[in-house]
Order: sequence, then C-alpha cells, then structure tokens
Amino acid sequence: MPLDGLFTHALVHELNELIVGGRITKVHQPYPNEIVLVVRNNSVNYPVLLSAHPTYARTQITHIPYENPQTAPNFVMFLRRYLEGAKLQKIEQVENDRIINFYVNARNELGDIQQIRLTLEMMGRHSNLFLIRETDSRILELIKHVPADQNRVRSLMPGATYVLPPAQNLKNPFITGALETLAPMILDTPFDDWAKFIQSTYQGFGRDSAQVLAQTINQDGDHLAHAKNWLARFNDLKPTLFTAKNGTLSYAAFDWLQDYATSEHFPTLGDMLDAYYIGKAERERVNQQAGSLVRVVKNELKKNNSKRKKLLGTLDDATNADDLKVMGDLLITYPHLVQKGMTSIEIENYYDNNRLLKITLDPKLNGLKNAEKYFTKYRKLRTAVAYVNEQMTLTDAEIDYFNNIVAQLDVASPKDVEDIRLELTNGGYIRANKKNKQKPKISKPDKFESSDGTLIEVGKNNLQNERLSLKQADRRDIWLHVQKIPGSHVIIHSANPSDETLVEAAKLAGYFSKARDSANIPVDYLPAGKLRKPNGSKPGFVIFEGQQTMYVTPDASLVSRLKIK
Repeated sequence: MPLDGLFTHALVHELNELIVGGRITKVHQPYPNEIVLVVRNNSVNYPVLLSAHPTYARTQITHIPYENPQTAPNFVMFLRRYLEGAKLQKIEQVENDRIINFYVNARNELGDIQQIRLTLEMMGRHSNLFLIRETDSRILELIKHVPADQNRVRSLMPGATYVLPPAQNLKNPFITGALETLAPMILDTPFDDWAKFIQSTYQGFGRDSAQVLAQTINQDGDHLAHAKNWLARFNDLKPTLFTAKNGTLSYAAFDWLQDYATSEHFPTLGDMLDAYYIGKAERERVNQQAGSLVRVVKNELKKNNSKRKKLLGTLDDATNADDLKVMGDLLITYPHLVQKGMTSIEIENYYDNNRLLKITLDPKLNGLKNAEKYFTKYRKLRTAVAYVNEQMTLTDAEIDYFNNIVAQLDVASPKDVEDIRLELTNGGYIRANKKNKQKPKISKPDKFESSDGTLIEVGKNNLQNERLSLKQADRRDIWLHVQKIPGSHVIIHSANPSDETLVEAAKLAGYFSKARDSANIPVDYLPAGKLRKPNGSKPGFVIFEGQQTMYVTPDASLVSRLKIK
C-alpha cells in the first residue's frame, strides 16, 4: 500500500505505544529533507525518522545507520535549541490525513515552559516539516522555505501563521458512524465502482487501500461488519512486506487480501519500512549527494577513453613506420627519378621482389628532400612508441580507477559518498573547498556478523578499503576480493574462519562489487599480511600472490541478515 492516511493512522498508533512520554535526547539532520529524533523511553533509545523527502516522505522508528554531516545545518541547530531535553507529550494525526503533530513541552529563552509542535506533512513533493509555537500557531522554522510566488494558498516561511493545507471535505472513516455511508454503495453501486466510491467519500484512502476494502466488503456475510473489522486492524498491527512474482515490493499494516508470491511479517512498522526502503531511499540519498561526483567520474572516463583512442591511433601509425623507412630508402636510392612538381611515383621495391610501390610526394621538393621527409616521420614515430606505451599504461590505470569508483558509487550508502568526494579531492579531480578547514573524518566500514558470530568488515570505498586492509586488519585475518572486478575489500577478523563464514564473506564481497547481479563469481582470499601497496599507487590499490579462489553467487537477503545495525 502507499503511505496514505490509513497507514499514517497505523504509524501514529505504533509511535504512541513506543515513544510518547519519552525524552528527546538528540536531534540530527543526516540528509537535506530528513530529521532524526533520538527519543529515550523506558530505558530504550528510539531513532525516529521524520522525512519530508519529495518521494519517500514518512515517519518511522528506523535502525538504518546514518552519518551526520560535519557541519550541522541551520534547521537542526534551531531544533536542538527547542527540542533537546524536552518531553514528548503526545502524537496526533490530523483527521485521517497524512499530517502528524508531535507535541513537546520546551523552555523558551526566559526558562518558561511553552508547548511546541513539530508538524510533518507527508504530501509528496509538497512534503514539509514545521516547528510551530502552539499558543499562536506561529511557524518558528521549517525544513523547506517556500516563497510566496511558488505557493499562493498559504505562507510557508518562518514567522507566518501555520495554516493546514486545503481540506478535501471527505469523511474520516474512523469517526463513529462514518461507515454507514457504505450501505447505499453496496446496494446501488456496481462492484467495479466501489473502490472509486470509497476514495471519493472517505479521507485517507489510497487506490490500493480502497481496492482491498472493496474486496473485503464483497465477501459473504455482514458487509458493514467486514468493513468495521477491516478498519479496526489499523490498531491491531501485523506489519507485512509482500513480494510480487516480478520481484516488486509492497507493504501493509497487516496481512490483507492481495496477490503476491511471498510475504514476510515484521515485529514493528519501523522494521518493515526499513526493509522496504533500505534499497530505494538509500539509493535516492546517494544520488542526491553524489550527483556532482558522478559527473566528475563520467567526464574523467570520457576524457581517458578518448585519450586511449588517440594513443591507439598513434600506435597503429607506428606499426607502419617501417613502410616510411622503405619509401625513404627507395627515394634516396633513385633520387633522379623524382622531379619537382610530381605528386607521386612508382618505384621498384627491392625489399619486395621488385614489385612496384607507389610513393606519395611533396610536389615542391626533389627526390632527396622527399626521402628526408619520410625519414623524419619514421624517426618521430619510432621515438613516440615508448612514450605512447607509457601513456597507454597510465591511461588504462585511470580508466580502471574510475570504473572502480563507479562500482563503489553503485553500492555506496550516504556515509560513503563523502569519503569518495575526499578521495577525488585529494587526487586533484575536484577543487578543494578552502572555506571548510575541518579535517574530514573517514567513515567506518560496514560491519557484519557471520552465522557463527565472527566479525566481518566491508570497505565501501578506496579510503575505507586502504585503512581496513592495510592498517586495521591483523596480518592473520582473511582478506577477500572479487577476482579482476571492481569491488569492496572484505576482512574476516579470524585467522581460521569456518567454511560457513568464509562462504558468507565471499558472498558479501560479490554483493559489494560490480558483479553483484552475476552468478558463480570468483572471489580471491588470503591472509591480509600478504597484501602489498605499490609506491605511488591509488588509494585502496593492493597487489598479492598465493591466493586461493572460491566461486559464489551474491545473496541480498544474506546481506540484510548479517548486517550489524
């Protein structure tokens, strides 16, 4: 189901059970349109995501790791002033709409208690997050400032009075007696139109929800009782993730009538949404943060591929250098045959059984001068071969390097993007930001625990790979990498891992590589102490010998199962 008003109702129900009464201990803004509140309740820390993302707007308790920016954005600094240390009083949904209010009691500059409201509007590209003073509904700050010329319905700037989005004048299905309107629909409307009737009558129904309710009502028995029981399930949750035959994922607050190949149940809506969004939302976040990096990498690949093409052309010319020497020899042997003004001549080639060889001439020059011209071209091409071969080696290394960066961006999480940016900056491919004088921190590798409890770490970029493999790993730890394909360095923190752990680590190496969608991938492994880094080589580049190889097929479900949250 989409995140409609009904699913929002279920989310509010879950959040009220888990975090209301807790205290907000930390406020983070890891991504431009998303806030994470750490709420401590009953001795448990709950990271609560409030997302105003244009595509993935939602609220949930999330355990997906995130990395905060080095410099906190202004919005989160403003929130910290009002929210850190405040108690979460209640959470309410506005009617059955996709709007949620989080109420807290906070102290103002004078130390007096005032009621503050965080309002999250989950409205697609119009999604927004507001900090509002409850006494006069004044917007203290909001995550997206919208100028008046872009929204003439209401003011979306700090200092304005908060006004709800325009009402749709639909019935809230959770109000007592609201479902009685279904009776005439059941009696007078064809079944094929029931879903449309439900959407046009009741607030908060997405298309999927309306279709499922229509199917539920159409079962044998008391139709209105079916509808009431179905609606009550949004307070009796059984979070379910559905997988269709084509692999498409969908979700619902409980296991309802739906065509699917498989289904999986989760203890909370937050856990289910993590499983659903971990690929989609993470990919979108990476795309947002890495847009400029992708352009740099594509330009460098294009430049080096063009250079390689030119170098190959020069080498092709060099293979014909001996032909130039032959022409020069023939011209210097028979200079009397050439007269100024001639554009070509055919001379018996004594290197080739006296077959006639056609030689192009410069009409302004005599025979000896034309011969000298051919010898000059010959010497230049012969001299160029060594230089071109050297440049070809360097160019191929650059192409391999940027193909490796492309592979890393494909599997990167948002925290890895800044490491890649730092690497490209240090390499001179991106201009350094002189205003940012803080020393950048390299993010930590992803951690996994094998089925028998062994720690496995996976580097997601070159800086992580280098630090993990060459500095942090014990010499006896087992290092793994896909064979001759860009990918992550994987370290098993054990000198004698079990066969099961070795296979699981190899599958991780395959998954976090350019070959993640392939089968039967060769993965090399050996003790980390046998790795060597050549002088002057790129970050993360190592050489080794004495490795063993196994063949595995990557498994996405294994990645989520072994990941340490």
